[in-house]
Amino acid sequence: MYYIVTGAAGFIGSNLVKALNERGERNIIAVDNLAKADKFRNLVDCEIADFMDKETFRKKIQEGFFDGLVKAVLHQGACSDTMESDGRYMMDNNYQYTLELLNYCQAEEIPFLYASSASVYGGGSVFRESREFESPLNVYAYSKFLFDQILRRRLAKSTAQVVGLRYFNVYGAREQHKGRMASVAFHFVNQYRAEGRVKLFEGCDGYGNGGQLRDFVSIEDVVKVNMYFLDHPEKSGIYNLGTGQAQSFNDVAVATINTLRAATGAPVLSLEALHEQGLISYIPFPDALRGKYQSFTQADITALRGTGYTEPFLSVEEGVGRYVGQMLSATQG
Repeated sequence: MYYIVTGAAGFIGSNLVKALNERGERNIIAVDNLAKADKFRNLVDCEIADFMDKETFRKKIQEGFFDGLVKAVLHQGACSDTMESDGRYMMDNNYQYTLELLNYCQAEEIPFLYASSASVYGGGSVFRESREFESPLNVYAYSKFLFDQILRRRLAKSTAQVVGLRYFNVYGAREQHKGRMASVAFHFVNQYRAEGRVKLFEGCDGYGNGGQLRDFVSIEDVVKVNMYFLDHPEKSGIYNLGTGQAQSFNDVAVATINTLRAATGAPVLSLEALHEQGLISYIPFPDALRGKYQSFTQADITALRGTGYTEPFLSVEEGVGRYVGQMLSATQG
């Protein structure tokens, strides 16, 4: 029996493949589109049974090639570029592809875990898994939103586990291929190395400089939650996956810089001291982003906790510190 991981060479997908390996699982079909070939590096230290291009995989699913051979599907494959303007592509890649896999998994009675997104909440201020708080602002968010609505209509009659996880601001190892879509922690490390400082936006929407708040969640916690649901196939539904605690961009910058400083023997500094020394600077908030920017996100994780998941989540100080340490080790290695 095989685990199938789509988006397997991507950020979250490759971390899930590695987590399955750490559980002793080697029968893994890794599915992805390697048009951006550098993503292959995320799978170099992983053990898989086969790699398959996304379109080949979709065809084989339709042909029944995998019938009776699949233990679970972890569907992370999607176009996550919120600036993508080709709606037909986005809807086929994110919505139709996911619907095909749902139909297949229900027909075969296979657990199906898929990546939803906190983007479905749009510019709202309440982040709870309920229709009245969902208002997507772009076609990426709409593609995720629409599938979630389909699942809600069908969940009561499901034949096997279906879990949608609404990821908030995920950061961590194996995201280096994402370019501008990589986390702020990743970009802050590179900025500091290149310029000796980190640049943040000035205040907006009533928040001070660098004070905008997001729910930053470590890939380590994202993996743990996915594994939890794999271990509890009786639990289904749509769940937020964040820490439940918003923190500022300033917090991320301070954790990043202090971890880098500690590696050279330099002392830990406060936000105020980092700013005074020019290690943190603030740039004007872009006019193009006004009215389109999420200055606050914070996952309501009541539903997730209600499933029995009790593990604590890493704070920015803990998670970013560990991530930056990993990046340093990789560079030195």
